[in-house]
Amino acid sequence: MKNIRNFCIIAHIDHGKSTLADRLLEYTNTVTQRELQSQTLDDMDLEKERGITIKSHAIQMDYEYKGEKYILNLIDTPGHVDFSYEVSRSIAACEGALLIVDAAQSIQAQTISNLYLALENDLEIIPILNKIDLPSANPEEVTDEIMGLLGCKYEDVLRVSGKTGEGVHDLLEQIVNRIPAPVGDPTAPLQALIFDSVYNPFRGIEAYFKVVNGSISKNEKIKFFATGKEYGADEVGTLKLKQVPKKTIECGDVGYIISGIKDAREVKVGDTITSFVNPAAAAIDGFEEVKPMVFAGIYPIESEDFEELRFSLEKLRLNDASLVFEPESSAALGFGFRCGFLGMLHMEIVQERLEREFDMNVITTVPNVSYHGYSKKDPETTILINNPSEMIDPNLLDRVEEPYIKASIITKSDFVGAVMTLCIEKRGEIVNQSYLTADRVELTFNMPLAEVVFDFYDRLKSISKGYASFDYSPIGMRSSKLVKMDILINGDMVDALSSLIHDSNAYYIGKKMCEKLRELIPRQQFDIAVQAALGAKVIARETIKALRKDVTAKCYGGDISRKRKLLEKQKEGKKKMKQIGRVEVPQSAFMAVLKLDD
Repeated sequence: MKNIRNFCIIAHIDHGKSTLADRLLEYTNTVTQRELQSQTLDDMDLEKERGITIKSHAIQMDYEYKGEKYILNLIDTPGHVDFSYEVSRSIAACEGALLIVDAAQSIQAQTISNLYLALENDLEIIPILNKIDLPSANPEEVTDEIMGLLGCKYEDVLRVSGKTGEGVHDLLEQIVNRIPAPVGDPTAPLQALIFDSVYNPFRGIEAYFKVVNGSISKNEKIKFFATGKEYGADEVGTLKLKQVPKKTIECGDVGYIISGIKDAREVKVGDTITSFVNPAAAAIDGFEEVKPMVFAGIYPIESEDFEELRFSLEKLRLNDASLVFEPESSAALGFGFRCGFLGMLHMEIVQERLEREFDMNVITTVPNVSYHGYSKKDPETTILINNPSEMIDPNLLDRVEEPYIKASIITKSDFVGAVMTLCIEKRGEIVNQSYLTADRVELTFNMPLAEVVFDFYDRLKSISKGYASFDYSPIGMRSSKLVKMDILINGDMVDALSSLIHDSNAYYIGKKMCEKLRELIPRQQFDIAVQAALGAKVIARETIKALRKDVTAKCYGGDISRKRKLLEKQKEGKKKMKQIGRVEVPQSAFMAVLKLDD
């Protein structure tokens, strides 16, 4: 056990952590030159296409130092704010963390957030200055920032280039010397913490775990604490680039288990595996339950695919523990699921994965957040409002509270004015402004979460030319003047397009939505009215003009009354069509609200 080192990588999206992880795999001979590729550990097409890490990836490396053999268990973690839950799970299974900072870009808000998470868990931090080979690198200034943040010495900050391999051998030696070996009792009853799981259609659920106490062997009878169910360990092994079956996984090591479990609900991330014959007295304190920030409905395009969508979401939740969902129904879309996400990127990724990995064609409704409503009859009882259809009648409404967040934005001093304007436009209140260096500023705002979940992140990146980094944490609920805005198409309310918005934004957003829907809804052979309404009051309207068939084309002469007769007949037909005609709303229309500023 003294020769085991468990560590994870903490870095922002573009700090080159995937390149550095590839270099560690290469220098420990874990992968051959033939297997090595860009983002080796990122096995999803989506990850390679977008150049980001979506899932944590665990891999074991063998390393020899001063004649002794060491086992290094690396967990590569995502860097985007929407996948911070993945980072928290990885940190729970580690004793150390590599803090990677780009020598050209300096420290980002999300990196600081994940660093505090690692420090709370008493992890040993190894600060690394990456991309030192870049012409724009500013190693001295960035080293000063790291020293100020961590309170470490100048020589503690390692200088590495993932691209050229410079400093990687020194990094491996520091991992062995500075990260402590796991602490556990090999003779105690088995306690193994599940930190991830995936669904294998042929072999069932594969759970990834870290053995905290005891050891686990092949064919041993084991028990899950959360469900109390017993299984046989059909196969246990370690996680190389491909799974390597073993007879026993010892105390302190990381591995996988296959028990033939087919029901996704029976394996919970954060659960403890123990021996059935000699069980442990208590479960390991897992990590905190996920708190979704953004909610949206996901509905199958074909209503008979509802059960198929349920199975797909359950399998996806195995691989993405931050996804939560429950059944719901909509008058416009039928039966579906209300899903909770950690942010807009998380929602996009889940929708993409459902389509690619499970071949599910789905419609996603307008995202929103959860509100607290209070009625005049009982102003002390909280009514949870998850979607606009649950909004209390305005005549009975006492007040509505919406979730607020503390937003931390780090940007260059050139963009402070533009960032402040954006945050104030989004109903933000400035709390603090501090200069980290001469040209880097940290701005802290209290803002409504509902204003952030739509286009805030994209606009922030645009106005700061990509230099601003953003992180947030919830700070509770505040009373707010919110109204329910409905969208009427041809007089019929489309509940999936309803939204709860602040009174001051209602006219602007209603007008923008009507304009957008006018562009996106296909034209019919009758006029379609698109209206935004607050209760019975219509606040905006656009008309989608009818397609007009030239019925008089065949009249090439004769009396004018022949043409009039055909036009009158067409007019009557259009009138009837308008009464009974149905308008199909395309998927792009449901996402229109997200792109109102395009």
